[in-house]
Amino acid sequence: MSHEFEPRIVVLCCNWCTYAGADLAGTSRMKYAPNVRLVRVMCSGRVDPSFVLRAFQDGADGVLIAGCHPGDCHYINGNLKTLRRYPALETLIAQFGIEPDRMRLEWISAAEGDVFVHVVNEMTEQVRALGPLDWKRRTAMTVPAAESHTAG
Repeated sequence: MSHEFEPRIVVLCCNWCTYAGADLAGTSRMKYAPNVRLVRVMCSGRVDPSFVLRAFQDGADGVLIAGCHPGDCHYINGNLKTLRRYPALETLIAQFGIEPDRMRLEWISAAEGDVFVHVVNEMTEQVRALGPLDWKRRTAMTVPAAESHTAG
C-alpha cells in the first residue's frame, strides 16, 4: 500500500487582503489543495521570523507568507517591512538546512481568490516534490554524550 506524501503548509496571511482572498476562493467554490492551514495576522508586517521557525518546528513542510500588495497595506507600510525582512528570513532558514523553496512570500489582494488558489496549488506541488521536512533530523546537533561519573 503506497501513500503519496501530502505536505503540510502554513499560510501566515494578512487579515485585510490575503485572508479575504482565501475566503473569496472558498465562497466561490474554487478548488485548491487542502494542505494549507491559515493563520490570520493583522498585517504581514507583523510576521516575526520566530513564527516561521515555529511552523517548521511544529511540523509544517512549507510556509507561505502572504499580504497586501505593496502600496495597498492597511497599515501604510507593513508589507514593505515584510519585504525588507524576507531576505534575512531566507538566510535564517538556510542556516537550519531548510530549502528556500519551502518558504514563499506573495502579495494577494481580497479580490484575488484565483491567485490564492494558484499560489496554494503551486506551492503544494513544489513542497510535495521536496518531500517531508523532518525538522528534528535537520536541526539535530551532534553532541557527545556526557561521561557518567559515579560517586565512589
